[in-house]
Amino acid sequence: MEKIKMVAARIKTLREIAGKSIPDTAKLLEVTDEQYSKYENGQSDIPISFLYAASRVFNVELTAILTGEEPRLHRYSVVRKGTGPSVERKKEYTYSDLAYNFIHKKMEVFEVKAGQTMPKELNKHNGQEFNFILEGTLKVIIENNEIILNKGDSIYFDSGHAHAMCAYGGRDARFLAVII
Repeated sequence: MEKIKMVAARIKTLREIAGKSIPDTAKLLEVTDEQYSKYENGQSDIPISFLYAASRVFNVELTAILTGEEPRLHRYSVVRKGTGPSVERKKEYTYSDLAYNFIHKKMEVFEVKAGQTMPKELNKHNGQEFNFILEGTLKVIIENNEIILNKGDSIYFDSGHAHAMCAYGGRDARFLAVII
């Protein structure tokens, strides 16, 4: 919960620096004023899709929102196992940023651990997404389609369509997510 409050404070600061109102920012991020206020005040879990969209609206790297520091590396970035900043999404997901310190990324790369609870709300964000299953079985919902993926399977999709995923078959799943 402390991490969520720190991320929320960064979002509020970015909005204030940009000179935007809560209603204007909520509209840009395609959420209600009430939901935006809950995110900004740390009263609600913040979806990674929202954080990604906020990084685009405020013209900062996602890393700056997650960690409070701008990425600095230009040539390459190595992230050792277990060292990337992570965002825990309650029981549903834990995201570990695998490219957090590379500046001006053209994609976001995460290792995601998915629990067995399907999120109540589907996500959608601009761009495209690629998921590669590293461990376990994953159920993916894209609008009215349900796809079951096993270790070694992958899916590439337009992330502007409502989507969600959860582990399937009795144990958690782990997958690589690339968001462009």
